[in-house]
Amino acid sequence: MRAQPKASHYIGGRYVESPEGHPFPSIYPATGEAIASLNSADEKTVEAAVAAAVEGQKIWAATPPAERGRVLRKAADILRERNRALSELETLDTGKPLQETLVADAASGADCLEYYGGLAATLTGEHIDLGGSFAFTKREPLGVCVGIGAWNYPIQIACWKAAPALVCGNAMVFKPSEVTPLSALQFAEILTEAGLPDGVFNVVQGFGEVGAQLIAHPQVAKVSLTGSVPTGAKVASLAGEHLKKATLELGGKSPLIVFDDADVDNAVSAAINANFYSTGQICSNGTRVFVHTAIKERFLDRLAERSANAVLGDPMDETTSIGPLVSKPQLDKVLGYMEIGKQEGARLVCGGGSADVAALPDGFFVQPTVFADVKDGMRIACEEIFGPVMCVLDFDDEDDVVARANDTVFGLAAGVFTKDIQRAHRVIDQLEAGTCWINTYNLTPIEMPFGGYKKSGIGRENGHAAIEYYSQIKSVYVEMGDVEAAF
Repeated sequence: MRAQPKASHYIGGRYVESPEGHPFPSIYPATGEAIASLNSADEKTVEAAVAAAVEGQKIWAATPPAERGRVLRKAADILRERNRALSELETLDTGKPLQETLVADAASGADCLEYYGGLAATLTGEHIDLGGSFAFTKREPLGVCVGIGAWNYPIQIACWKAAPALVCGNAMVFKPSEVTPLSALQFAEILTEAGLPDGVFNVVQGFGEVGAQLIAHPQVAKVSLTGSVPTGAKVASLAGEHLKKATLELGGKSPLIVFDDADVDNAVSAAINANFYSTGQICSNGTRVFVHTAIKERFLDRLAERSANAVLGDPMDETTSIGPLVSKPQLDKVLGYMEIGKQEGARLVCGGGSADVAALPDGFFVQPTVFADVKDGMRIACEEIFGPVMCVLDFDDEDDVVARANDTVFGLAAGVFTKDIQRAHRVIDQLEAGTCWINTYNLTPIEMPFGGYKKSGIGRENGHAAIEYYSQIKSVYVEMGDVEAAF
């Protein structure tokens, strides 16, 4: 198998196997072939990972913050040096085109480590003058954190969770998605090489029951999940039952609103990025594209013209711009929604079915698909598809489109295209979404907090805001005078 790791798990600074665990494969989505075989963590393996994290965290918490920062920045350098090999591994595991993984996966993870490495020495408390006596605060780690990753951006998500956790002095046990288990192991090895003490970052493989064991473990202080809303609800319930802190980055059905004065080519570019990048498997995607009726047909014509230029093929070929979906179940789900859209009466502009890639007949490929004349109540407009399926809806009135854009249980992201800067800010201010863009879409620099409103999540990743979710404030009162008492 061409991507077989040294062992299934990484615990205490070394690779570890769990031969009694449930075996499962990693599948290359472009061919359907197994590229690795791993074993799920058994109970002993989970216990070993948490125990290693507890011991490693004691050492790491006592490490000066500036030194923590140096370790993270060294890991960022190694990620960049090995970007090509890591990108190829990520492409094998996810099916995303190498054209994307070379710039958006390990490279983004390196940016994250570098950013938080730079913040390390600034994580200070405050002095509070009480008129003689005083108080001060200090920021302390939570302890052992659990990270649960998703399959669309495996190494990026591992970095997004690890970097703020580690810079605050925590240890982490990370469980990748069982669909994409490979790159987190490489990341753990790189952290060790960069000088991270053994046990501070561990990787355990497995399915939902492994995540549940980790969340319920009495020595775990916090869980951070990237996943679907149903999974998030289960994680939040279990974390609440055990009074664990939790941050959740969940799904969306985000609106992208294109007004009649927008630059149409730029808006079409944004709609393509918001629906077809990573074969549509991005939680923040703007899958409800509201287009003003005055420019709708021009927008659709240009969209169809440019969608015809998509190159489906071997993800390892850098000319390929759309790869396969990540798995057979995801393929079946997306094809099912394409049929639902047709049955609901939406107008099919392009795509609408599986894609025939002659050289890769067993790959999980679908056509980039655009539906027009979509109504708000259609299932394709209400439910998260997580594939390259765009819904274009009409509007004429600003107040009406804002109300329709907000009429959803989700609130992860939103975008507005207009040349009227006052309208842009006015509309963004009314949209119920945690991450918004004006005249672009899906750009997520590490410096900017990322997260959602409503059922799209709890808490924030990235930016200085993430520090609040991986640390706790200790307040200390210092009495400078005598202590009085009633007797």
